[in-house]
Amino acid sequence: MSETTETTEKTEPNTFPWGPATGVGSMPGGDAREAAKTVTGSFEDFPFLAELPARGPGADMIGRSLGLLVEMYAHVEPSGWRISDRPGRDTRRARSWLGEDLDALEEFAQGYRGPLKVQAVGPWTLAAALERRNGEAVLGDAGACRDLAASLAEGLRGHLAEVRRRVPGARVVLQLDEPSLTAVLRGRVRTASGYRTHRAVDRQVVESGLRDLVGANEGHGPVIVHSCAPDVPFALLRRAGVAGVSFDFGLLTERDEEAIGEAVEGGTKLLAGVVGSVDGPLSDPGGSVMGVRTLWRRLGLSPGILADSVVITPTCGLAGASPAYARAALAHCAKAARSLADNPE
Repeated sequence: MSETTETTEKTEPNTFPWGPATGVGSMPGGDAREAAKTVTGSFEDFPFLAELPARGPGADMIGRSLGLLVEMYAHVEPSGWRISDRPGRDTRRARSWLGEDLDALEEFAQGYRGPLKVQAVGPWTLAAALERRNGEAVLGDAGACRDLAASLAEGLRGHLAEVRRRVPGARVVLQLDEPSLTAVLRGRVRTASGYRTHRAVDRQVVESGLRDLVGANEGHGPVIVHSCAPDVPFALLRRAGVAGVSFDFGLLTERDEEAIGEAVEGGTKLLAGVVGSVDGPLSDPGGSVMGVRTLWRRLGLSPGILADSVVITPTCGLAGASPAYARAALAHCAKAARSLADNPE
C-alpha cells in the first residue's frame, strides 16, 4: 500500500463532516417524493438518496445499479438479472426510476450543505447476482468480473457528478452494498444448478476490485461499504481504502472485536446498525446504543471519541417495514445518536 493511500485511509474519516445518524438505503412504498421528504426531514445532518424496491424490477438494488453501468446492459429473466446486448425496457425503467428519485431529492434538499449518502451495489455482490448469457453468474469469469467493475466505476462517476450537480452544497458519501462479500470470499455462492458453488475469490483480488471502486468518488468524498451479513471482513475493507464500514451491530461476535478496535484506531468510521429494520417494538434511544457503549468499554477505547467514530443506522434497509415504522425507525436513529453523544459512558 502506498504511503499516500495509507494517509488518506487514516485521516479522511476524521476530517470529513459525517452526520450522527443516517439510513441504510431502501424505504417502503413507491412514492419518491414521500420518501425524500421523510429522509430529509429525519436526518438534517446526513440524508441519503432513498431506494424504493417495491416499484418492481429496476428499482431493486441490483437492477438500480445495473442501470448505472456504461456500455453494459441487463434484462430480467425468471432466474434474475442477465447480461444483454443492448439496453431494453428493464434498463430504461431502472434509469427512469432513478431519475424520479433524484428529482425528489433535489426538491427536498434545496439549499442543503453537508454529507449526503448515495448507495450502489458493490462489484462483488453485483458479480454474484448478475448472470452471463449461459445463466451462470459473472462471478465465475474473472475477465467478466473485471469488465463489470470497470463499467460500474465509470457509471458511478457520472452518477455522483449528477448528484453533486443537483445538490451542489452536498459532500457526497458513496456506499457500496456488499451483502454477498463474505460468501464470495468463502466460496459459498451457488452455481445456476444449485448443486455446486463458485470457487472462492482470492482475497487480494477482492481487495483490488474494491479499491478500484473507491476511486470512483476520489477527491469528492469518502466511500463506505455496507453489509448486513455476518462476518464482515473489516480488515480487508480497510486495506481496500474504505473510509467507513456499515454493518448490523447485532451480528457481531467476539472474533470481530479486535478488527473493530483496529479500525477505530485507524480512523475508520463505524456505521452501526442498532435499530431494527422490520416492524417491531423500539426501545428507548439510550437502550438502543447500550451495546455500542459496552463494546467501547470492552475494547478500552476512549469515550471521548465514541460519538465522532460511530454513525447510528438501522440494521439494514427498511423496504420490508411499514411506512409508519420506517418513519419511526429513522427518527429513533437520530434520537439514539444524540443519546450516544450526550452520554458516551
